[in-house]
Amino acid sequence: MWITKQAQPTTLLALAILLLGAGVAALFTGTIDIGLASLFDIARPDHQSARLIVMELRLPRVLLAGLVGAILALGGVVMQALFRNPLADPSLIGVTAGASLGASLAIVLFSATGVGLMSLTTVSVGAFVGGLAASYLVYQLAKRGSDFSVSTMLLAGIAITALAGSLGNLMDFFADNAALRQISLWRMGGLDSANFERVAVVAGPALLLMAAALHYRKALNVMLLGDSQARYLGIDVSNVRNALIIAVAIAVCTSVAMGGTIAFIGLIVPHMARLLFGPSHTRLIPAASALGAFLLICADTIARTVLAPVELPAGVITALLGVPFFLYLLNRGRTHA
Repeated sequence: MWITKQAQPTTLLALAILLLGAGVAALFTGTIDIGLASLFDIARPDHQSARLIVMELRLPRVLLAGLVGAILALGGVVMQALFRNPLADPSLIGVTAGASLGASLAIVLFSATGVGLMSLTTVSVGAFVGGLAASYLVYQLAKRGSDFSVSTMLLAGIAITALAGSLGNLMDFFADNAALRQISLWRMGGLDSANFERVAVVAGPALLLMAAALHYRKALNVMLLGDSQARYLGIDVSNVRNALIIAVAIAVCTSVAMGGTIAFIGLIVPHMARLLFGPSHTRLIPAASALGAFLLICADTIARTVLAPVELPAGVITALLGVPFFLYLLNRGRTHA
């Protein structure tokens, strides 16, 4: 049972404070510990090393983790509402598989060279193009003239994901050892290449997705009843679905291009937010965004500290944390069935 409607604003505020606290803690936690007092003295000339670590290395990484986590969680909320499927997440439309294939192609054919635009690399560009192409293909396969088939999109997503996976395995076969290791690390997900340019690249699509989701929050509530009921109540289901799928595809493609494959955020965070706030998207959208950002910031902090000075991929940590919670949800659903 979710919390009462009267307590929801207070809980949202608590989530915001928790998110801020996790971000601040991540700034002075790492291989080189920086005390909280030093964190507020980084403007002093004798604290140049602390300023470099906090402002140039950790701050953009925390911001990028928060944005990517919010995008993945919000994408999961939107996909689960559009398809009325609790197992839906952004990878359902082929984004992750397409981005993985695009990154593999870029690594094998061009290596991770810079392209001179916003500090991006060919790997990031390849991942973005691959994810967007796969999403577009799945979407076109699901369209039948002016109609749209949810079941066809689900099946097309499975097929395109399998195809992209097979082509990715083919790239693995032809890759040399260095390229193969780079492909493997990218697929695990990581935020070690974070900088302010990458934060700026992700911020735009994140705001686009948030604005679209909030704009259509009431339509999403109605669409939970089914497409026919939504049309009867005056919702333009086709336009709502088109706008939201495009926003999710662009935002998730960008986040995957910047951070690699981050597992389970888009699947479990919507369920966590729904347990607290219920199914209404008015509260669910900001709650899931804050929870997604919080979890990925925490996972990234664990990834770079648990085996310091060695850094683990953040995607490994999210999977390790996500699988037990997902199994708990399955068992909880079976118990209450």
